[in-house]
Amino acid sequence: METKKIELTCIGCPMGCPLTVTMENGAVASVTGNTCPRGDAYARKEVTAPTRIVTSTVRVSGGTLAMVSCKTRSDIPKGKIFDVVRALKDVEVSAPVAIGQVLAENVAGTGVDIIATKNVPVHA
Repeated sequence: METKKIELTCIGCPMGCPLTVTMENGAVASVTGNTCPRGDAYARKEVTAPTRIVTSTVRVSGGTLAMVSCKTRSDIPKGKIFDVVRALKDVEVSAPVAIGQVLAENVAGTGVDIIATKNVPVHA
C-alpha cells in the first residue's frame, strides 16, 4: 500500500489552516489540520480534481476603455487554465459592456462562460 502526505494551506476562509492530506493508493484517507468542514472539502477537491476561477481581460471596440476585465462564471479544471487564456486572446466585444455580460460562451470547451467584471460605456 502506497501512502503519501500532501501539505496544503486552506483557502476556504481567512483562517488559512495548514492542512495535511493523507493519500492511500491514490484515494484520500484523511484530512487533518482543518478547523471547519470547508477545509476538509477544499483539501479533498484540491488533491483529486483541482479547479480555479480564471481572471483576464478582453479587447473592447468603441468603448471608453480599450479592455474590459473578465472572469470565468465558475471554476474550471486547473489543467484548462492556459486553454482558456489562449481562447481569450482572440475575443473582442463591442461597447457598451455591462458587468455580468457574457463575453464568450463555453470558453475552450469547458462549459463555462466568460463574463465581464466591469462596465465599459460607448466612447462619445
